Amino acid sequence: MGLKCGIIGLPNVGKSTLFNVLTNSNVNALNYPFCTIKPNISIVTVPDNRLIYLFKLVKSRKITQSTITFVDIAGLIKGAYKGKGLGNQFLHNISEVDAIIHIVRCFNDEKILNLSYNPIKDVEIINNELIQFDINLICKLQNNVYKKKQKKNDKLESLFKICLHHLKNGKLLNLLKLNIEEINILKKFKLLTIKPIFIIANIDKDNIKNKFFLKEILFLSKNFLILKICIKNLNKEKKLSVNNNLQKIITLSFKLLNLHTFYTVGIKETRSWSILKGTTALEAAKKIHSDIKKGFIRAQVIHYNDFIFYKNIIKAKLSGKMNIEGKKYIINDGDIINFLFKV
Repeated sequence: MGLKCGIIGLPNVGKSTLFNVLTNSNVNALNYPFCTIKPNISIVTVPDNRLIYLFKLVKSRKITQSTITFVDIAGLIKGAYKGKGLGNQFLHNISEVDAIIHIVRCFNDEKILNLSYNPIKDVEIINNELIQFDINLICKLQNNVYKKKQKKNDKLESLFKICLHHLKNGKLLNLLKLNIEEINILKKFKLLTIKPIFIIANIDKDNIKNKFFLKEILFLSKNFLILKICIKNLNKEKKLSVNNNLQKIITLSFKLLNLHTFYTVGIKETRSWSILKGTTALEAAKKIHSDIKKGFIRAQVIHYNDFIFYKNIIKAKLSGKMNIEGKKYIINDGDIINFLFKV
């Protein structure tokens, strides 16, 4: 599963600056609204110390890391859902990502152009645009069913009514208690507020007023995961620090999307694979190749901790640390798997 994260926020809150640092890019990050028009896209490898250790231990000829795609989406403004500031285009860009990273400026700087100095208000402006977009989309979906005189789907209609009631009360759909089937239905229609969201509080370490803004933003922590980063200092810091922040962002993204990692290890290649928690061995096999799923026989499974303790597969197997699993085995984070199959 290729993770795709959209970076959003009001104009001039640090979106493009963060994008440049995380992806080692050089997109415009100037101090005026709508500096970014078309979304900037960059694919970066996921930092994974376990994968690197396995690669060195096995001495594979090739290492393949999981990837994450960052999309720097232009700044939204109030009224974006009505098309203001090219809002419809920007909101459509958000519909194409898996998770949303919302940048909120948590310091005051008169040199930086922005719409307000209130982080809570800034979050509310963005959330309202996403909510209004979803309200309009659901209404269109309902009208399309009526116009085309399609067979009535009571289950879907009931779900839409619940969602509209929730949205019209100013709440995001990702805060609504839904089952997996309902969530997947809403994702299929590319609703924005069903997507997982976390907030990056762009702080200023040198600004004494920063504490006041952080106090405001932490009020939102009951509904959002919040990561504090001084974005403007990232360029000045060592590469290690940047990698640490990238790791934090990816870790939060994985948590929001309910993902974890398994590995395939061999002389030819050592590789990491990102999958949904709860994925069976059969579905994990399909991720590698459809033929492996089709001819699945069984899976040889050793956990990462056991593998590095015994240093190789043979010793781990002789010590009883290799399990033979079937199609319904649920993959655990850190599993090293060898799929046996026949086509």
